Amino acid sequence: MITAYITHPDQPRHYMGSEHPESPQRLEAIRARLLRSGTLQQTMQSEAVEASEAQLRRVHSEAHLRTLERCAPEHGIIPLDGDTLMTPDSLRIARLAAGAAIKGVDRVYRHQADNAFCAMRPPGHHAEAATAMGFCFYNNIAVAAAHARSEHGARRVAILDFDVHQCNGTIDIFQNDPGVLICTSFQYPFYPWRYLDCRAPNVVNTPLPAGTEGPAFRRAIEASWLPALHDFQPDLVLVSAGFDAHREDPLAELCLGDEDFYWVSRLAIDIAERYAECRLVSVLEGGYTGDALGRSTEAHLKALLGLPFD
Repeated sequence: MITAYITHPDQPRHYMGSEHPESPQRLEAIRARLLRSGTLQQTMQSEAVEASEAQLRRVHSEAHLRTLERCAPEHGIIPLDGDTLMTPDSLRIARLAAGAAIKGVDRVYRHQADNAFCAMRPPGHHAEAATAMGFCFYNNIAVAAAHARSEHGARRVAILDFDVHQCNGTIDIFQNDPGVLICTSFQYPFYPWRYLDCRAPNVVNTPLPAGTEGPAFRRAIEASWLPALHDFQPDLVLVSAGFDAHREDPLAELCLGDEDFYWVSRLAIDIAERYAECRLVSVLEGGYTGDALGRSTEAHLKALLGLPFD
């Protein structure tokens, strides 16, 4: 399998302070782990380019884009909310993160890669059509889905989100859209406290109680996601790859291990191979403890590359 690895060296310029968990050290930990294991060297590496305003406008309101621009500081750090802080460089880096997802979609549709992983930050799945929140400015996975539909004719896009937090932003943008299936597992009840009980027919919610371990997670995914995915038969699989459900992560209380992220990644690959001519694009969401984040991402990349877990 050919896996595109898309990132950008400027991502550390979005820096919200030494105490903020969504820090540049996240990608440094990932890169260091992948280099040590030799996994990174097996990917096709490239740099992200910024998403255009037109590409962002497919999923975000004009008012949202203008509000973010007005809020951008000339220097220092300003809060958009209690969790989401903005620096003078934040919006450019956020556009690069969304642009990485777009580039991943282009890679798989142009047969330049079988799948892609976008190692970028800030994350995106909490950004709603008109609201930045949860460390997120633009919804990277939604931008990718809209690009695939507009530019490549994708008709059935499956979005699989195994972050410990539910993808409220992705649901806000695509709820009741029959061309998008959203499968989301998350700790319940937990942030973001909205859409947790969404009943939209295209949303498969898989709430998990605190303390859930790998075997129970796998059973829940098999019971809830697989029937919906086989029925939907996506022609593109997008993955919001959040690794903060790891047992070592400090921000939540699920208890998954590296092997569980490999397993769910293989499940996504199997669906892409069966229905989508292998087309799969994964974007980084959460994951806030360096060693566990590096190991989990390595497991994810091994699955994308078709390598064994061990």
